[in-house]
Amino acid sequence: MKKAIIVAGLLLMFGCGPLVITTGMDYHPPKWFYPNRLELVRYVYFPEFNFYYDLSSHAYLYLDGGIWVRHRNLPPRYQNLDLNRHRYERVRNYREDNIKRYHEAHNADRGRSNKNTPKSN
Repeated sequence: MKKAIIVAGLLLMFGCGPLVITTGMDYHPPKWFYPNRLELVRYVYFPEFNFYYDLSSHAYLYLDGGIWVRHRNLPPRYQNLDLNRHRYERVRNYREDNIKRYHEAHNADRGRSNKNTPKSN
């Protein structure tokens, strides 16, 4: 009987489409984020544009004048992006608030950087 319950639970969890674990009951992930399984990630990274999205705080993190900032909306230079058309990477095994530490360890040498971009108003 236990095996039947476990199998039924697994089928429901993995067979019924995406499942995102979140603290908010009314939270839906952004339109561009479609998990294909149980997601235990906090951040996704857009390497082409060098910014992150925090699924737990529902905010974008990006460099603005050399400083990491966190906002609910992207700055004007990214407003016309269709994020459904761009690749993103799930940031696994990192749940801390300080994205700068993660970025410097994993993505700082990827080429494109907006560190010298003037701060937007």
